Amino acid sequence: MYKVENIYEEIIMIRIIAVIILFIPGVIGALGIKLMRDALFSDFYPIFFHIGIQFVIGFIMFVAGLAFIGGFLYNRDKKKNLLNNAQYLDKQAKENNKEDK
Repeated sequence: MYKVENIYEEIIMIRIIAVIILFIPGVIGALGIKLMRDALFSDFYPIFFHIGIQFVIGFIMFVAGLAFIGGFLYNRDKKKNLLNNAQYLDKQAKENNKEDK
């Protein structure tokens, strides 16, 4: 019985690590949105040499965070066969119709 409890603890720990891994790109994306907003409203941070550089870095951070989370969701759905590829389904339907006739 001890082994079963140990397996559950490992699964919970893996899921906690997965949530942390998804949380970090989310924070980076949110910080990117904040930098872009501050650049538009002329709230300049001295670490950036120009307000345009601040906006570009914010945009890069936002896109990177969004791409990481989107890629994670895409790969997860692909592993579980949850993606609905219309072209693939149409091709399969046409092949099935040809076989029926």
